[in-house]
Amino acid sequence: MKIGCPREIKPQEFRVGLTPAAAAEAILRGHSVLVETQAGMGAGFPDEDYQAVGAEIAPDAKTVFDRADMIVKVKEPQAPERKMLREGQLLFTYLHLAPDPDQTRDLLDSGVTSIAYETVTDARGGLPLLAPMSEVAGRLAPQVGSWALQKANGGRGTLMGGVPGVRPANVVIIGGGVVGAAAARVAVGMGANVTVMDRSVPRLSYLDDVFMGKLTTQYASAAATEDLIRTADMVIGAVLIPGAAAPKLITRDQLSMMPQGAVLVDVAIDQGGCFETSKATTHQDPIYEVDGIVHYCVANMPGAVARTSTQALGNATMPFMLSLADKGWRQAVSDDAHLRAGLSTHQGRLTSPPVGEALGIDAITPDQLLSQ
Repeated sequence: MKIGCPREIKPQEFRVGLTPAAAAEAILRGHSVLVETQAGMGAGFPDEDYQAVGAEIAPDAKTVFDRADMIVKVKEPQAPERKMLREGQLLFTYLHLAPDPDQTRDLLDSGVTSIAYETVTDARGGLPLLAPMSEVAGRLAPQVGSWALQKANGGRGTLMGGVPGVRPANVVIIGGGVVGAAAARVAVGMGANVTVMDRSVPRLSYLDDVFMGKLTTQYASAAATEDLIRTADMVIGAVLIPGAAAPKLITRDQLSMMPQGAVLVDVAIDQGGCFETSKATTHQDPIYEVDGIVHYCVANMPGAVARTSTQALGNATMPFMLSLADKGWRQAVSDDAHLRAGLSTHQGRLTSPPVGEALGIDAITPDQLLSQ
């Protein structure tokens, strides 16, 4: 199979879909790899690193899309990229289709077979291709939130850890999964007063044990959320419903209950955001203010630490990428129910019911597709 890796064109996205190590593995198995020139530079991988393992360097994205059987990316294809996709081609990347009707329609119109990183599962019920980026985004969230809290950036002017005689910042993390636990780890390390909310009592018990009393756990409810945000300096939204749009957990009306200059960090923005007032921003222009509350809603947070993120993502995606290349998509997803869960579109048909429900589009399951 010819595997193609274009340079990411989403604003301020420095990651790359294929590391030189992954390219080397594919080439050792008899596949060929085509990488757009400069695709890896943002993550610290020059063209020479790819050439050293036997990959070919393409002069532009069109060459990659025209020649590749499988496109491996990081972020969802942007509008110009979607025009280059074709029927019979395989797309393996993050898609986040539920809040994105334009992308969904373009993928269906192209006829491409697409597999979304974020809905591939594992035997434990986890999301192994989302988890590494969730870890990164979670650990970044308190850092970027503390920056937004600085008065010069519109925040309250509160130091995360306080100082002797002055209380630390109150940080509320909504969601105790991979993102929430990673965010809690860093926020606790910064000395903040941290509360994690979740609707899974076993998960709250786990976090209580792991953090040994260094944070507070709270069963999530509308009333509890409203109570906690009244004194919150920072709220981190870390709620995920796999494949579906994120629920709106704080409304615009509730912003007036929060202290002026408090910060909302929406890590769920890729899935539409979990605050009613969230809208996607970029690393170049990451924050905005609504009713005196600072919002940080960068849709590709891990792109800020591109080298770490690329290596972590490459470690997770490589086995699946190799399986798709070795077997072809149909055999690979037939053999692996977890990879099959990522199948999103094929020849104009939507194969993700949660996306279909979110967008009002008829959808079938991957199993139904394979049985036809």
